[in-house]
Amino acid sequence: MENQKLENLLNLSLSVSEAEREKSSQLSTGFLTDSRKWELIVKYNGDLSRLQSELIQVEELIAGYAIVTLPENLIDAFAALDEVEYVEKPKRLYFATLQGRRASCIPEVTVRDPFLTGKGVLVAVIDSGIDYENPEFRNRDGETRIQYLWDQTLIPSETIGFPPAGFSEGVEFDKAKIDEALRSNRPETMVPSFDTSKHGTSVAAIAAAGGNLLDGIFEGVAPESELIVVKLGSPLPDSFPRTTQLMRALTYVVKKAVEIGKPVAINLSFGNTYGSHDGTSLLERFLDNVSEIGRTVICVGSGNEGAAGGHISGSFASGQQRKRIELNVGNYQSSFSVQLWKEYVDRLLVALISPSGIREEIDTLRTGMQTIIMEQTNILLYIGEPSPYSVNQEIYFDFLPQQTYINPGIWTFELTPVRVVSGNYDFYLPSNVSLNADTRFFTPTSDKTLTIPSTASKVITVGAYDASYEAYADFSGRGYPLQSIAGERVNQGSIKPDIAAPGVAINTIAPGGIPVQVSGTSFATPFVTGSAALLMEWGIVRGNDPFLYGEKVKAYLRRGARPLRGEANYPNARSGYGALCVADSLPF
Repeated sequence: MENQKLENLLNLSLSVSEAEREKSSQLSTGFLTDSRKWELIVKYNGDLSRLQSELIQVEELIAGYAIVTLPENLIDAFAALDEVEYVEKPKRLYFATLQGRRASCIPEVTVRDPFLTGKGVLVAVIDSGIDYENPEFRNRDGETRIQYLWDQTLIPSETIGFPPAGFSEGVEFDKAKIDEALRSNRPETMVPSFDTSKHGTSVAAIAAAGGNLLDGIFEGVAPESELIVVKLGSPLPDSFPRTTQLMRALTYVVKKAVEIGKPVAINLSFGNTYGSHDGTSLLERFLDNVSEIGRTVICVGSGNEGAAGGHISGSFASGQQRKRIELNVGNYQSSFSVQLWKEYVDRLLVALISPSGIREEIDTLRTGMQTIIMEQTNILLYIGEPSPYSVNQEIYFDFLPQQTYINPGIWTFELTPVRVVSGNYDFYLPSNVSLNADTRFFTPTSDKTLTIPSTASKVITVGAYDASYEAYADFSGRGYPLQSIAGERVNQGSIKPDIAAPGVAINTIAPGGIPVQVSGTSFATPFVTGSAALLMEWGIVRGNDPFLYGEKVKAYLRRGARPLRGEANYPNARSGYGALCVADSLPF
């Protein structure tokens, strides 16, 4: 019997050999090879601090969530504790890589009355770091606008500093330390934090660049806002950060904002595809809880999976006997996984057919782990059960090569209904940035391609559109098509994305002040984050509406959104309520 307090993917990770785990990017995430321990996300009640020891490290976050690091042989005993409600393993996060300010009706409220600049509001950029020396993130007098910079990748020491209070990794630099470094001849020795991927600097510039370079051509949406920056840690060089590091960052930011006593707009320009995409994972629920602390708005990009071919959905019509889902696996694909999500009430027979025609029937009634071998490919299966938070069932396939690469060609999933009530199903591949370009479904579905955590209910989910053509971007992650249930529309709170912003050919800056042109929902999101800061300045800082934060900001931005060319009905699965328009979102 599998441990029902552990998510399916964690149960599978603990069931396979370490050699198999090392071949799988999904299964190995969260296992710390240096300490031989697992880093896990825990939903709990009561007090876990009593468990702190040399073997078990407990980081209590907020709202009943914690990150616990412990040896593999103690996981079952830990999960059996009454205080522990549910445990998930971390997932990898992938950055979702004409000027958009004018297209978003921003100059109407920044260069004219009410002359908003974001002053008095914090903009938090949780990303790959920032070029803190850049003049765009400094005041006219040369002092930094960055109030705090936490670099999770640095090793603490007496020389450079220590982690923030309550955390055990990375180094925190405050404004005084950054200003001291900027006045010195060698700032990089005093604050050795660098944005090597360039992503975070470009995102921060769109949201909050001060307009100090080239006569203000790169001025951001909220140029006088103050910044909190978290550089997410990566477990390995050239790798991706984990969701546990994001949860630490969010906890840090909201606590700092409450401590400083200022409203905060948080920018998250990344995500992953693992999960049922219904808002029920611990990460999604954690974001909903964080959004209710202090005066907070969280903006999340919808991801770049809309045209990636990594998702296919369908349903069984009455009397329909069989569905065949074809997946093309490209040459030199080292490993990948496939998730099949369905309602637990439905019973399906599943068969897998290899490129050469070998057929394997899968016993979907036997929950837990199974292993099959087809064409020199090991396929690890996990037949899950619903969790305490979701009615959905997952059937998970992890394809691992016996040698170097998976056998290329067409792999087919055959679904045969036995008992169907809803009949809906969804297949997901990992993020397209981790796959060979030719590895994709033959007849993909673009709807329901939002990346997680943009699926969290209480965040502002941001899609991308091309401002030159006023058309949504084909890569932009899509939401759920609107449906009617017994003649009534679905709950409006479940509509995603909430809004679209310019995300194609955006001019911004990279480290060193180098001009770059970028595309992706990564770069649409900071337009909305900066806009949220402008609204909170108008409402909270200037006293027009002290309650203008959280869902109220989302409501105002939805109301002010303008239609895009070719879109007749709103809200819709592509651009939500329409394109960002700040001038029409303010209530005057």
